[in-house]
Amino acid sequence: MTDTSASATPSEAAADWKALYAGADTTGTLFERMEMEVLELAPDRAVGRIPVKGNTQPAGLLHGGASVVLAETLGSLAAQAHAGPGKQTVGIEVSATHHRGAREGYVTGTATAVHLGRTTASYEIAITDDAGKRVCTARLTCMILG
Repeated sequence: MTDTSASATPSEAAADWKALYAGADTTGTLFERMEMEVLELAPDRAVGRIPVKGNTQPAGLLHGGASVVLAETLGSLAAQAHAGPGKQTVGIEVSATHHRGAREGYVTGTATAVHLGRTTASYEIAITDDAGKRVCTARLTCMILG
């Protein structure tokens, strides 16, 4: 797999994400519906974002579930990059603390590896608004299969 560092464009990182899942089609998935973008992808770190618009609850705030979807997606992608070819990863535990609401712009998630093992990988995911204020902190553990 190619290294997609901070210099990678969203489309290059997204292409690498699809390469991890041979023939993956995001059509009709949450990835597509939430307008998710992958900005960086490596085994120890993944960065991505979603717009607040379209991912809100009726009160107009970013839906907490949208934050969790972003967090689990980023951690899962990084875990898959860690696991490597011929293996699959599945989330086995996710938790989130919501710190503040977001009403506009984008929220950006940064998944940072806490543990990269042979059978599990764990990440802390910080989600921030456009002003850099933390909206949510999540934690994800993935099991590595195969």
